[in-house]
Amino acid sequence: MQMTMSVQQVSMAALIFSVALVVGGCHEKGPAEKAGETLDKAGEKISDTLDPKGPAEKAGRKIDKALHD
Repeated sequence: MQMTMSVQQVSMAALIFSVALVVGGCHEKGPAEKAGETLDKAGEKISDTLDPKGPAEKAGRKIDKALHD
């Protein structure tokens, strides 16, 4: 049985992983966290290109970013 993950699933997993790192990590961003955020943003852009988000999802993403910045 072959298991495949969509870009959206991979992006969501990366987002969850990065949130877990932010919550559990130190307050100062290191180079690995900055690189991870860059990868997350790239994944979001790819996901948005393949599956455009509606207004509610866009608003939710903005709220999440405001809370975690």
